Amino acid sequence: MIELRGVSKTVQSGDRPLTILHPLDLVIPSGRFLAVAGPSGSGKSTLLGLIAGLDAPTAGEILIDGTDITKLGEDALAKLRGEQIGFVFQFFHLVPSLTAFENILVPMEIAARRDGVARARRLLDEVGLSDRGHHYPSQLSGGEQQRIAIARALANDPLIVLADEPTGNLDSTTGRHIMQLLLDVHRARQSTLVLVTHDAELASLADFRLSLRDGRPVDAAPHHSDARGPTKAEALR
Repeated sequence: MIELRGVSKTVQSGDRPLTILHPLDLVIPSGRFLAVAGPSGSGKSTLLGLIAGLDAPTAGEILIDGTDITKLGEDALAKLRGEQIGFVFQFFHLVPSLTAFENILVPMEIAARRDGVARARRLLDEVGLSDRGHHYPSQLSGGEQQRIAIARALANDPLIVLADEPTGNLDSTTGRHIMQLLLDVHRARQSTLVLVTHDAELASLADFRLSLRDGRPVDAAPHHSDARGPTKAEALR
């Protein structure tokens, strides 16, 4: 479970403080799909970066399975991200000098997994690119690069997958395919999926939605009648 308690983020803008995210309490139950929606500049990506431990909040606590990650040092944070969190970026962020196969393999080499090579091959097959592993990112289409990025995010079997506008740099048809792949992964692995999007149609696919505007929540509600789904009070307290 992911839990945020009074989490906020303020930065200095010139000689004045600028609050990007106002104090937020949020609970994301394990195995659920949360869509974070809102216009550009609403604090969506900031929230995702805080959950991933890529940024530190100005105030508040962020708990992942009971561990307050705001109290962890850089080494412990890196270990947690490597073992529990997979991150999918809008612009892929593949290493251009490595092949698709090697990009997937890197996280497993860092984690010293003995089954890395075999698992990288399985992941290539899982995202439908078993015949493209020897290609470099520049030789792949945008959709293919995003598939490789998803495979890389899944390298160490993370319990949490965070996706920041994963379809925002793709055409609508390719974007639908990528979103379906993420949903298939979420359902098959029962992982927690947090998707940042400005696309209302994509947000409607989630178990529940959090809408932000100017760094403040304006809506949080379940989308489906699934009895296991969180209530509004659970999603945003």
